[in-house]
Amino acid sequence: CGYIDGRDDIRYSETLRRLCFAISQLLETDKYKGWDVPIFVSGTVVDLSGRTLSGQTVEAMVTSLTHFKPLCVGLNCALGATELRQFIRELGEFCDTYVSCYPNAGLPNA
Repeated sequence: CGYIDGRDDIRYSETLRRLCFAISQLLETDKYKGWDVPIFVSGTVVDLSGRTLSGQTVEAMVTSLTHFKPLCVGLNCALGATELRQFIRELGEFCDTYVSCYPNAGLPNA
């Protein structure tokens, strides 16, 4: 596995289109016992319904990932800072990890 052979400092899965892909990556990392690498995961809330790209709520996303004991769980991309704030607050309620946020800066030429 390239990121393991390359000795990555952080295992980072971003913009989770399908949570199963992130879980597959994390399971692959889990296989390599004795290699302790911090895990960061970030999902995308696509609109004000609060659903991720894979259709989960923020709480469901966090629940699906807790087995891997990520150092940081976050949200990114689709919404601006104002719209994303409520979901970051919600994420903070469900996580016992660090929380990250990098909102969309806006659509180009909009």
